[in-house]
Amino acid sequence: MSDELDLHLDDLGPADAKSEYAEQQFWAGDLTVLAEHHTTPHGSHSYVVAHDGSVTWGVPGEPQVAAIKVARNLSLNTFTFEFAYHATVSFAQNWLIERGCPPEKIAQAGGDLMKPADDLTVRIEQQIRESGTRYEVLDSQTSDYDPCETWTLARDSSAAQAPIRVFLEEGDFAAHTYTLREGAFADTDAAQNWLDERSSLLPQPPEHRGEATALRTRAALTRSAATSAIPKAGLDIHSPPAGPVQRPNPGRSI
Repeated sequence: MSDELDLHLDDLGPADAKSEYAEQQFWAGDLTVLAEHHTTPHGSHSYVVAHDGSVTWGVPGEPQVAAIKVARNLSLNTFTFEFAYHATVSFAQNWLIERGCPPEKIAQAGGDLMKPADDLTVRIEQQIRESGTRYEVLDSQTSDYDPCETWTLARDSSAAQAPIRVFLEEGDFAAHTYTLREGAFADTDAAQNWLDERSSLLPQPPEHRGEATALRTRAALTRSAATSAIPKAGLDIHSPPAGPVQRPNPGRSI
């Protein structure tokens, strides 16, 4: 186990065979902590998001982000140990939040990670992190070379249309940033075909298209109101001009 990860298990033994096996698995890993929360320095629970560098040398495409939960029974000197691997940090954080970790304690990931490239990436990550059991993960793929990307294929239980979602994270080594986008598909075959071919843009979820339309409508109304407030140039209420009135051009609404 990496020196950077301390789960405070000294003098404690596994409470069951599953916990014993889970702990042994992590002794073989190359873990770097990305986010963690401990109830107290030696309290009852620990929640950790870590990158497992050893996965890079294993089966190609396997997820590399580990979510770990440890619960200690200090009166019995035992612990239980759970873990799951995910393609992205936000899905690992969601797994821990669903198992009792306060969201605000695990939301920020540190280390020398790539940073979100834009606000949409931040919003989709928050959406995943706080989604509860909304998404059923069906498959994932991780590539840390060329292309530098991960994708997670999930079923959205709250979607009235296009319930199969693809969350595509793409990294930019030069800028040390990444983007995360969500695509919507009618079924898993359509999603897999898109992932294999990449011959079109990632289709937006229907609810996102509605949000975009609402934003454009509000922007158009704002511009229209601003234009109406502009005084009519050369207009004199006492002496009408001899020629036609030239009205300001309000511009084209999008």
